[in-house]
Amino acid sequence: MGAPRGAGRSSVIWEVFRQERAGQAFEHAGSFEAPDERFAEFYAREFYGRRNESQAVWIVPRDAIHAIEDFGDELDRSYRRVDGYSLKVRLREARQRASREKSDSLTRRTFREEVS
Repeated sequence: MGAPRGAGRSSVIWEVFRQERAGQAFEHAGSFEAPDERFAEFYAREFYGRRNESQAVWIVPRDAIHAIEDFGDELDRSYRRVDGYSLKVRLREARQRASREKSDSLTRRTFREEVS
């Protein structure tokens, strides 16, 4: 019968990113298990580049990918985001100022006409 499949071998899970056309962003295409980098490169070329469906392919060991989970804003860049300002309040204030200025100018014009 022999040894169970994969016994004594250490294999690595590889993540594949492919670029369909030059200039486009790379997209995650899938993952596979391979015993070493040479085999992983061969498999990726065969599976993702055989029919010229990819312009370029990247393979990365899954262990080399680092997840970034905390996106705290240490520098307080809220002014760069639309939701950092209360636009509704500022818009209402601007409209009120505009209507006051309009009514003030109308009052001044009416007063000048009466004096003349």
